[in-house]
Amino acid sequence: MSVTTPEALLPLDDEPTITFADLGLPQPVVRKLAENGVTTPFPIQAATIPDALAGRDVLGRGRTGSGKTLSFGLPVLARLSGGRTAAKRPRAIILTPTRELAMQVSDALEPYGDLLGLRLKVVCGGTSMGNQIYALERGVDILVATPGRLRDLIGRGSCALDDVEIAVLDEADQMADLGFLPEVTELLDLVPPGGQRMLFSATLENEIDTLVKRYLVEPVSHEVDAAQGAVSTMSHHVMIVKPRDKAPLTAAIAAREGRTIVFVRTQLGADRVAGQLREAGVRADALHGGMTQGARTRTLSDFKDGRASVLVATDVAARGIHVDDVDLVLNVDPAADHKDYLHRSGRTARAGRSGTVVSLALPHQRRTIFRLMEDAGVHAARHTIGGRGDLFDQDVAEIVGARSLTEVQAEAAMGGVRHAELEVARLARELEGARARAAELLEEAERLTVRAARERGDDPAEAVAAAAEARQRAVAEAERAAEREAIREARRAEKAARTDDRRGGFRDGDRDDRRGGFRDGDRDRDRRPYQRRDRDERGGGEGFRRGPSSSGGGFRRDRDDRGGHRPGGSSSTSSSGGGFRRDRDRDDRPRSTSYDRRPSTGKPRWKRDS
Repeated sequence: MSVTTPEALLPLDDEPTITFADLGLPQPVVRKLAENGVTTPFPIQAATIPDALAGRDVLGRGRTGSGKTLSFGLPVLARLSGGRTAAKRPRAIILTPTRELAMQVSDALEPYGDLLGLRLKVVCGGTSMGNQIYALERGVDILVATPGRLRDLIGRGSCALDDVEIAVLDEADQMADLGFLPEVTELLDLVPPGGQRMLFSATLENEIDTLVKRYLVEPVSHEVDAAQGAVSTMSHHVMIVKPRDKAPLTAAIAAREGRTIVFVRTQLGADRVAGQLREAGVRADALHGGMTQGARTRTLSDFKDGRASVLVATDVAARGIHVDDVDLVLNVDPAADHKDYLHRSGRTARAGRSGTVVSLALPHQRRTIFRLMEDAGVHAARHTIGGRGDLFDQDVAEIVGARSLTEVQAEAAMGGVRHAELEVARLARELEGARARAAELLEEAERLTVRAARERGDDPAEAVAAAAEARQRAVAEAERAAEREAIREARRAEKAARTDDRRGGFRDGDRDDRRGGFRDGDRDRDRRPYQRRDRDERGGGEGFRRGPSSSGGGFRRDRDDRGGHRPGGSSSTSSSGGGFRRDRDRDDRPRSTSYDRRPSTGKPRWKRDS
């Protein structure tokens, strides 16, 4: 039977005297926490650590960023301290839904594991499997893994879960969203019974509740900061913006001081929005599942270290990301559902800090956005951008750092100017280098031409003059080709700009379909009902007509290869609705052939007329 502790619901200020030492953690760990400036536990840590140290099964519920990693990680380290681990047989596993979260859990626990002589290893896709196999052969105490890669290693015989004493499932609701639960149950079935199980999730839906009942034995349940967006330190805003104003407003918000995460729907959208922000003078990088693990790690490192102030990410890549001091989340494309919205919002206001969540919505997306906010349990301030003389209200002006939309547009234009000037300076440097290189190559070419002419017995001066004339012709032709290409490129850019103006600058996720949802992809699909089409190729060609069937639900096609109606004028309408029927003249074989049968076999054959 599950036991819920009401003290876990109390704010931290009600228990100011509790420290990590009071929770029963080893002294080396407590001292290391103090060195890192962590002296007072968060509510979920104060609630779960004593029960986890006692070996009880724990069910923890709390929103992302509430401090769950140390809640299960420190007790796992403390309980495994002093034991021995055999090769390929870890004593604890921590399952996470994404690579980034696995790496973050390992980074958070490794300093304390080193103090206790425990080895941790991250096992996830996109990284070297050979390195992971080598580490397992040497012995790994705690395996932090994604389900797919761990299952692959077990299938290769490089890992066994027969000695696992503690199994932790982190962010279980995200695993359910990503479709990992079948693999999770397959792995947990390999863990010997009788050990400790800990499950942490923001929600307890049907699939998660099934895991709890199947694998946790009389768990003690702790709930802190339930998965709702109504966090006291987080403010939510919805900005209704016209399509032509979406791009400059996005650039203005992204250019503010501080770290910002921008969410879009697709990988192509992430790359495009990041490029457009860089053109506006914003230090932005893209992060999505289509990147290699090395590129994703470098991008996330640049964002954490401040080399990039804006991270443009998709939902899959952003799940589980923990970056300190992210004070604003900007939803350029609306979230698919309220759970994705809460996951996005959880990137800010982490561990009690303040944060802001801004969602941009086109006018036709207004109703869907407000319904999403209601499902998420969020009260969001609503702002209409472009009204009342283009003046912003106080909240919007504070977010974008401007008093009016005109200032935003001017700032976006100035950012483009700065980017263009930097590009001109870079190209000028490259041009100077190319000219110097060309001069060196020209001198070398003339020297070799003179030598070649002397070897042939020709006049060197005439050879140099002929080479110079050929070079001038080649340069003239290259200039003409470059001019033609520049004209074509300018026309393409003008056409793309007109398209962006009509769609609002950022093209993916901006237009919902006719059924009230959001399209999933980089190209709109028009779901309007099929329209009647009549087509007749005149001049004796094939006639083709498509119209509603008399029986409903189908379409009629009348076709005659000779351009006329079917003999007898019989109707071609299908007698049963819901399908197509094609009527063709039986005698539509080529005129140059006749039909015959082989007398010996009776098989048909085609015989060409002479």
